[in-house]
Amino acid sequence: MTLGVPSVMPQKTAKIGDLLRSGMPKFSFEMFPPRDEQADAVLWRTIRALEGQNADYVSVTYGAGGSTRQKTVETTERINSETTLLTMAHCTAVNHSIAELRNLIGHFANVGVRNILAVRGDPPGDPRADWVKHPDGVLHARELVELIKESGDFSVGVAAFPEGHPRDADWDTGVRHFVEKCRAGADFAITQIFYDVDDYLRLRDAVAAAGCDIPIVPGIMPVTNIKQIERFAVLTGMSFPEALAERLRAVADDRDAIRDIGVEVATDMGSRLLAEGAPGLHFTTLNHSRSTRRVWQNLRP
Repeated sequence: MTLGVPSVMPQKTAKIGDLLRSGMPKFSFEMFPPRDEQADAVLWRTIRALEGQNADYVSVTYGAGGSTRQKTVETTERINSETTLLTMAHCTAVNHSIAELRNLIGHFANVGVRNILAVRGDPPGDPRADWVKHPDGVLHARELVELIKESGDFSVGVAAFPEGHPRDADWDTGVRHFVEKCRAGADFAITQIFYDVDDYLRLRDAVAAAGCDIPIVPGIMPVTNIKQIERFAVLTGMSFPEALAERLRAVADDRDAIRDIGVEVATDMGSRLLAEGAPGLHFTTLNHSRSTRRVWQNLRP
């Protein structure tokens, strides 16, 4: 990549924004870079299982404050070079200057990544802490979208928040900010995980009413661990239905029963979302795919 010159992809790969407008639901899976050899083995068992079942694409997350920057690039490159899967890399603005972001985007281009999820990101250490702009960085996600789009022929996704963004003053402000990201050049969006389908439909309809027709993919995570999902809800502000929590607590000592409930609920959600016209589903796997693959099999035509 030459500084100041838009990147040219080493090969033409599919754009997720185009795939999501094809009329057929697309199923995708979120991974995170492994921290050690054992985690690497777990990730690659999952990758191979998804490849064998023809997942539409996989995404690789980016640690808070860029803590997994190199591993994100390496993991994405390996998936690109060693599998047939389409990849999407996450890119966050936390603690990065514009120069560092350009360098990262160039790295993605060099390893064949054409699809990037642009998110402002959470402050490292405490997602609820005040967000501090890097002195030479960007303040808003829409600026990151603009930076990526001007850097090459990328398909750019953004985050969506069915229950509203925790930092927005109110619902309408959140919708306005989301639409601004889309008009900055985003091709599609993926939501934070949620457990009330009506929240997704409310967001989708509000965005459409604002004149934005971007595909919004619901983020789904089948529950496999009660404490894990409760902690996630605290960190993100996500609502977790009390009725579901009671069902899970009633079988708290039975891991298989918890997984079965998680698969049942996620399947029901996915079925309704697809019936309502969602362009696909994006599964948070935490690098384990057994439950998500069960849901996927339940929903595939």
